[in-house]
Amino acid sequence: QVQLVESGGGLVQPGGSLRLSCSASDGSLDYYSIGWFRQAPGKEREFVATISWSGGITTYADSVKGRFTCSRDNAKNTNYLQMNSLKPEDTAVYYCAGKWGGTSVTSGSYNFWGQGTQVTVSS
Repeated sequence: QVQLVESGGGLVQPGGSLRLSCSASDGSLDYYSIGWFRQAPGKEREFVATISWSGGITTYADSVKGRFTCSRDNAKNTNYLQMNSLKPEDTAVYYCAGKWGGTSVTSGSYNFWGQGTQVTVSS
């Protein structure tokens, strides 16, 4: 079973940038789409972005569109979420997840999850 390991979170000032990484610790992510979700204290988990296994299709939540970018390097079994122009409301635990086949904005569609990484945006 593939395991996802997530890293790259931290504390940044508003307007700053972070790049999250999501890698397969065992196995391959070939033919898997990757989703990114986040959960802030007191709020439900929400969709952030998703990318198809080939990288040809990406979908973003309206709240992050134009600021966040998904990419993946299948040769390294690694996915990236580049987060620019960060806002305090982006503060949350961010999770990557994988599913076989096409992209999805629904968390229940995903089979494999990372452990989460904290992103804090504060001045």
